[in-house]
Amino acid sequence: MASLDDLKKRIASVKSTQKITKAMKMVAAAKLRKAQESAEKGRPYSEKMNNVILNLSTGISDKENAPKLLSGTGNEKVHLCVVMTSDRGLCGGFNSNIIKKAKSFFSKILDQGKELKIITVGSKGNDQLKRAYGDRIIENISFKESKNANYFDADKVGKKVIEKFEAGEFDVCTIFYNRFKNVITQIPQAQQIIPLNNDAEENTSDESYEFEPDEDEILTNLLPKNISTQIFKAMLENSASEQGSRMSAMDNATRNAGEMVDKLTIEYNRSRQAAITKELIEIISGAESL
Repeated sequence: MASLDDLKKRIASVKSTQKITKAMKMVAAAKLRKAQESAEKGRPYSEKMNNVILNLSTGISDKENAPKLLSGTGNEKVHLCVVMTSDRGLCGGFNSNIIKKAKSFFSKILDQGKELKIITVGSKGNDQLKRAYGDRIIENISFKESKNANYFDADKVGKKVIEKFEAGEFDVCTIFYNRFKNVITQIPQAQQIIPLNNDAEENTSDESYEFEPDEDEILTNLLPKNISTQIFKAMLENSASEQGSRMSAMDNATRNAGEMVDKLTIEYNRSRQAAITKELIEIISGAESL
């Protein structure tokens, strides 16, 4: 049985941890509001860009000479997977859910005898994947110095992906991230960005446009921007999901710490009462013996 001194120290330690988790919850709640707003504003833009590109693709006269970012290389032998996670922990199952989704996809690719290459964006994803897939990780990108998700960081990742595609290093590129639904729920996503997936859920537009200059010229300029835009959207979704998951995790941790303090306090009071009772019995026994 723990001594009264030990119980006192444990109670003080848990209370100190509870203060930290409560503060982290409040910080996450403050950041979540802005991150959620950014994610919700980014969705219509990225969806509309995808729809415009698909609309443009229907007007291409020479399908065989269409931009490779749109039509692909004609093969699906080499898959590049961009796994986007956070650089910081203490956010519940946020990172684990993305990794689980990615690993399931990796297994399918490898079972089909195809080649797999991985780029990790965020140190937590790299930490979880390097044990099993370390030989397949070709690059790890971290934006620890960036306070918020921004287009410049997304564009850096997008340019790296395009550079590797133009060098013939892969045929298909898929990004993995969490789509923010609410504080409790974040949905892991696997979105193919090269070549553009015509069957994606977001591509639901039936609108028809006339373009000037011709479709080929517009697509040549628009497709690289779309890659960065889709990555930026994923970063915004991840940012909101991370803060939501952290807020939920810290709320649970705070409540658990409170319950632990209550249990330890009861144990401390019982031990203290037992010690007092024992001392009284000893005093009474000593007095009677006299």
